[in-house]
Amino acid sequence: MISKYHSIRIATIVTGASLTAMLAQTRLAQTRASSVASGHREILLQTTQSWNGQPYTHYPTGQPQLTTIKLTIAPHTVLPWHTHPFPNAVYVLSGTLTLHDKASGKTQVVHQGQAVGESVHDVHRGESGDEPTVLLITYAGTLGVPTSVPAAGEKAEY
Repeated sequence: MISKYHSIRIATIVTGASLTAMLAQTRLAQTRASSVASGHREILLQTTQSWNGQPYTHYPTGQPQLTTIKLTIAPHTVLPWHTHPFPNAVYVLSGTLTLHDKASGKTQVVHQGQAVGESVHDVHRGESGDEPTVLLITYAGTLGVPTSVPAAGEKAEY
């Protein structure tokens, strides 16, 4: 049988152990807590015009909707001719993208790690190189409006 003295002593030990464990967890949490600091910003693209020199004149009206897609283009593939109804930014995650403007014949090559502003309402298409091209595309669009519109007689871009 445990005496009253031993019961109190056991309770004190258990309480002390519990407090020690709680303090240890608190210290561990404080050690793991992130410090408050500013991040490092690298501007990848900041422009008022598309890659083919056409200025961005305005954003569409209506409920704004941001859309970001990851588009993978197989090697040696040319996308169908298409347009975009609003500004968008393309970042090349891997591979190479050659942009073609149908009306002017202009081209621009965009490499891995580079960003470009796509054209709005100008018929254009992209072409991959010797390896798959992976793009991260962000559209500053409007709710219910498609991000890409095929040119007459063309398939959808994606």
